[in-house]
Amino acid sequence: MSEPSMILVYTVCPNREEARRIGRLLVERRLAACANLLPIESFYWWQGELVEDNEHVLLLKTRPECYSSLVATVKSMHSYQVPAIIRLPVAGADGAYLAWLQAETVSCLPD
Repeated sequence: MSEPSMILVYTVCPNREEARRIGRLLVERRLAACANLLPIESFYWWQGELVEDNEHVLLLKTRPECYSSLVATVKSMHSYQVPAIIRLPVAGADGAYLAWLQAETVSCLPD
């Protein structure tokens, strides 16, 4: 099976400011063509305790070739000790949208 030409990267930040800072930098560096921030309510186990938090999802639209650099950047900026960073393949993206995404992230390709 061939690798998809677009992926969606899901991560969660503790607040809007951190999600905004990370998302904006990734788009500025063209590691992602687009970043979306969504407020959420989360329940999860951390260090033996059930935690209930208000967080912000950061959805990043990019190409597979940008993934390693994107992850390194997220980890370097993220305040969580173990941030969720999940790579999801995209199937059936609109052709015009996909062309736009490819054009906006071309700088992350190896020379």
